[in-house]
Amino acid sequence: MKTLRTPDERFADLPDYDFAPHYAEIDDLDGGTLRMHYLDEGPRDAPVVLLMHGEPSWCFLYRTMIPVLVAEGLRCVAPDLVGFGRSDKPTERTDYTYARHVEWARSLLLDVLDLRDITFFGQDWGGLVGLRVVAENPSRFSRVVIGNTGLPDGSRPPSQAFLDWQEFSQTTPTFDVGSIVSLGVSNPMPEPVRRAYDAPFPDDSYKAGARVFPTLVPTSTSDPAAEANRQALEVLSSWDKPFLTLFSDADPVTAGGEGWFQRHVPGAQGQPHTSIPGAGHFLQEDAGPDVAKRIAAFVAST
Repeated sequence: MKTLRTPDERFADLPDYDFAPHYAEIDDLDGGTLRMHYLDEGPRDAPVVLLMHGEPSWCFLYRTMIPVLVAEGLRCVAPDLVGFGRSDKPTERTDYTYARHVEWARSLLLDVLDLRDITFFGQDWGGLVGLRVVAENPSRFSRVVIGNTGLPDGSRPPSQAFLDWQEFSQTTPTFDVGSIVSLGVSNPMPEPVRRAYDAPFPDDSYKAGARVFPTLVPTSTSDPAAEANRQALEVLSSWDKPFLTLFSDADPVTAGGEGWFQRHVPGAQGQPHTSIPGAGHFLQEDAGPDVAKRIAAFVAST
């Protein structure tokens, strides 16, 4: 598997991002290895909050949440998915599959870092990948929080907003990551922040993962990932540990997606589910400290 590694200087002097990088080598599932990057902030013996980003962002997305959670006495682990952030980037779109992303994340989090008693938070693809890891390794997780995400198995039609995004991702000649993220927030994004989302991608050769991700979402029951997602949904249908939804009030892509979890997950019953006001798809950008406070309160109360 051929990979690219973003030069370190691309990550210098990013706004509000003063975190030490951590790296681990994992099996690339193709006879070699990949280097994954992650943040690890807070006391190592504190309860763990796992923060997983989506498409086409990276762990920079959590820069305003991590200090709030650490101040509440929690440890924050925020990985960069393969193909994003400071993690290695396979150059061929065919190198990326849903199943590989799940295994790459599981390998880092459970084999290398050996995380336990985890509070999971995932948004966008962070949820699609992370909820699979949760459902396939339930003993490692104590509670779940999701925002603007889901676990599609192809049995329900995707939103028109998602279909439009999927088509755009495959047809646009210029895949401008910073501009794409800026379109997914409700508040104007400062130019230095927009550039920080561009940082992992010096040119288009680094964007194979970002380009292919929208096509990996199961939109039919025959999708290669559909059956594994159905099995994960069955596990969550009997999940009695605490489960919280924090969706935005202004995200056309995932609007209403919290309903299935609130109705079908036993651990979601009676929880303080919240619609985050004034937030777009990337609610961490629009309301990061508020989301972090709600996660910390959820950990403390459960």
